[in-house]
Amino acid sequence: MLAEALLLWYRAHARPLPWRGEKDPYRILVSEVLLQQTRTAQAIPYYHRFLERFPTLKALGEASLEEVLRVWQGAGYYRRALYLHRLARQQGDLPRTYAALVRLPGLGPYTAAAVASMAFGERVAAVDGNVRRVLARLFAQEDPSPKELRLLAQGLLPQGVDPGEWNQALMELGATVCLPKAPLCPSCPLAPFCQGQGEAARYPRPRRRRVLEERLAALVLRGRKGVYLERLEGRFPGLYGVPLFPEGELEARAKALGVEPRPLGQVVHALTHRRLRVAVYGALWDGEGEEPGQKPLPKLMEKVLRQAQAFLAHEGVGALPDAKPHGVKPPKAP
Repeated sequence: MLAEALLLWYRAHARPLPWRGEKDPYRILVSEVLLQQTRTAQAIPYYHRFLERFPTLKALGEASLEEVLRVWQGAGYYRRALYLHRLARQQGDLPRTYAALVRLPGLGPYTAAAVASMAFGERVAAVDGNVRRVLARLFAQEDPSPKELRLLAQGLLPQGVDPGEWNQALMELGATVCLPKAPLCPSCPLAPFCQGQGEAARYPRPRRRRVLEERLAALVLRGRKGVYLERLEGRFPGLYGVPLFPEGELEARAKALGVEPRPLGQVVHALTHRRLRVAVYGALWDGEGEEPGQKPLPKLMEKVLRQAQAFLAHEGVGALPDAKPHGVKPPKAP
């Protein structure tokens, strides 16, 4: 009864998303990786753009990481693209089982289950944040563990039904009806079976995450032909940007570079568990530089450069008479 009610609802109300009904494991993988920490409406154009440039796993593996990150630019959370590229370099084809998929770099239990069930028809439940919410309310569980959720989801998976369609139906219910706030209970096909109905705020119990704030400084160095960019490490591997460092290091960095930075304002950038408060500084630099639009930049660097836009476009900044002809990489602060 429950399974029939959900599938009837899904077949009548599922959103016409570009990956609906897809059986190509690579395309399913791209969609699922994009949808991690990205809203569906925002993911759709990036899904089309990524597959237009890298239509197969082989094409992705043959591309450079810089090109992959450039195509991914704007989708955020670039480590997802890095893992996709690494996987494509290692694999000729995607394996056909959950057990093999979950061992691949960057694929957690949910993504592996989504690909295994949708592409290969394996009877394995896929539990994302939407499914967690549906199950917690359906079974009145305040704080179910990942293991408990997988067992609940696997137990619900009906025999004789396409497991990929079933997993998508549960996810769709969580995305469009069983909402985090103000769920549409009167429209829910599982309302007659729901033990937590009317107590949406209780099931599941909200997760409290402590958000730490980090204070940094970004130094925009304007040379004769553009901005000095360096390859970033740490939280932005493989991407480019202006020098970024703890705010207390500004004086030492400026002295080492022989520049006199001036304040250009501040930008705030939110990560999953951290808020970056970045003071932006600008200085004329004795070198050439390059156009930022030619490199893959994280969202934070796009914000920094927008904050520095007036400085970069200021009259007289362009041609520096004593700029060195071939560019000079700024030395690191001692």
